[in-house]
Order: sequence, then structure tokens, then C-alpha cells
Amino acid sequence: MRFSESLKKNSDFQNVYRNGRSYANRFFVMYVLEHGAEKNRLGISVSKKVGNSVIRHHITRLVREAYRLQEEKFHRGFDVVLIARAASKNVSYQETEKSLLQLGIRHGIVAEE
Repeated sequence: MRFSESLKKNSDFQNVYRNGRSYANRFFVMYVLEHGAEKNRLGISVSKKVGNSVIRHHITRLVREAYRLQEEKFHRGFDVVLIARAASKNVSYQETEKSLLQLGIRHGIVAEE
């Protein structure tokens, strides 16, 4: 069962950047803004500074899959924007998943195990 959708509009991203809180680790910066709906909305941003299009799409797919498989651990009703840092260029799936959950815990939107 899908609990989330994608953030697509630039205005939605800008709203999260302006009004949300952010925490960062070595690989990612996560912005979170509560919107109160039944689903989360996930936005992923990977700059050209990180790498070419193949690398950027690879990182995007890793993040989307890590989120999809851990989705039930996230509380609902949030806009989440994940920004990839340059260090994420060579990140593995396990590191991506660990970083995603770590940032979610710091924001208080993931139930700690």
C-alpha cells in the first residue's frame, strides 16, 4: 500500500524550503514540513554538482526505493524534500537507507526501533 506521493511543483519545493525544518548528514539534507494530509509527499533533488545525469538518476532511484521499502516506518502527513550532497555520488543502497532513516529519526517523523 502506498502511503506517499511525489512533490512535483517548484512552488511546493519552495514552500518546504521556506517553512520547513532541515537536518543534514554526510550524504543528504532533509527538509520536512507538516501538511496534515493522509499521505506523505516526497521530493528528491540532485544537483548537477553531484554528477552527470546517469549518476543523478541512480541516486534518485536509490532514494526512492529506500523510502518505498521503509515507508511504513514514517509518520504520515508530511512534505519531505531530500537533497543529495556531492558525497552521495558513490553511496550504496544500505548507506542510503541508513541515512534516510537517521534523518527521519532526527526530524521525529520515524518511529525509533
